[in-house]
Amino acid sequence: MIDKLEEVERRFERLTADLSNPDILADTAKLQKVSKERAGLERLVETFRAYRKVLADLSEVESWLSSSDPDEKAYAKESLPGLREQREEQEAALKILLLPKDPNDEKNVILEIRAGAGGDEAALFAEEVMQMYLRYADRKGWKADILDMSAGNAGGVKDATVTLSGDAVFSQLKYESGVHRVQRVPATETQGRIHTSTITVSVMPEAEDVDVQINPADIEMQVMRSTGAGGQSVNTTDSAVRLIHKPSGIVVKCQQEKSQGKNRAMALRMLRAKLYDMEQERIRNERDSMRRGQVGTGDRSEKIRTYNFPQDRLTDHRIGLTVHNLPAIMVGNVDEVITACRTHYQAEALKAQTGGGRPASEA
Repeated sequence: MIDKLEEVERRFERLTADLSNPDILADTAKLQKVSKERAGLERLVETFRAYRKVLADLSEVESWLSSSDPDEKAYAKESLPGLREQREEQEAALKILLLPKDPNDEKNVILEIRAGAGGDEAALFAEEVMQMYLRYADRKGWKADILDMSAGNAGGVKDATVTLSGDAVFSQLKYESGVHRVQRVPATETQGRIHTSTITVSVMPEAEDVDVQINPADIEMQVMRSTGAGGQSVNTTDSAVRLIHKPSGIVVKCQQEKSQGKNRAMALRMLRAKLYDMEQERIRNERDSMRRGQVGTGDRSEKIRTYNFPQDRLTDHRIGLTVHNLPAIMVGNVDEVITACRTHYQAEALKAQTGGGRPASEA
């Protein structure tokens, strides 16, 4: 491991030197590429340097155990447990940082939320979950844009599409895809019975032009008047855009902007993300057809989480996590759950490196 880390450190130092190279500074594309690669290595290199210092300190202190100076020997006995603990912590951190990177981790995401079983109650819960993610995004400093949203019959949303842009958004949210179940007494329930409803959450990495090539001839565009509450463009101009990708049958719609051109551009972002996600899923399935039988996958057909309001309990079924205080979670304090999922799948990836478990590349 040390040899590999030293090579990474040398690469980091070369990239740092490149940032002072006039030829690279004059080329915006090269500068961005070098800066991005260096930023991707910085945390690993800093952790390795801290680890190397701990090893040096540990070696020196261990040598004091055989010292004839009683003070040095006493200091060594007192300091060694803490240094050994630091070494173990740094080694664990390095193992995680050395895992193969998910190429999508740094991407922004397109988040889709749809009401499932449960009628009006499902639509109400879909809106609450959408607001939960929007508040979480605000806490993280991400930019959120609602691209499309259809209201439920009695309030809430039947479906919504949101873009979230910021620092490594996909790496934070990629395990949120799946069926989210809610158990509670609906406001319309007169006899106090608990109802069960579901929604689906889909988290897709936003694809760049270079990730997905779309033939314009494969797209059918339809325009219509926007629908919904208020706004100068609502019900007055044909600004809403629906794109149909004929080879795949995928349909996307965007009506949030007043400009038809802007709505078309946003709809293309949605379509590109869906096609990219479809291709990524095909690759994952081909790579390991057995993975669904081994561990939870985050598949959209899989019930991943239950929100039980009478018991003030959230349960993530994939990792066996139970937490309480649903009111706080629903206003965006969901970091504990998201972090627990990431930690679990990182641990699975580490197991896979020594045999068995999920493919490490999915951590």
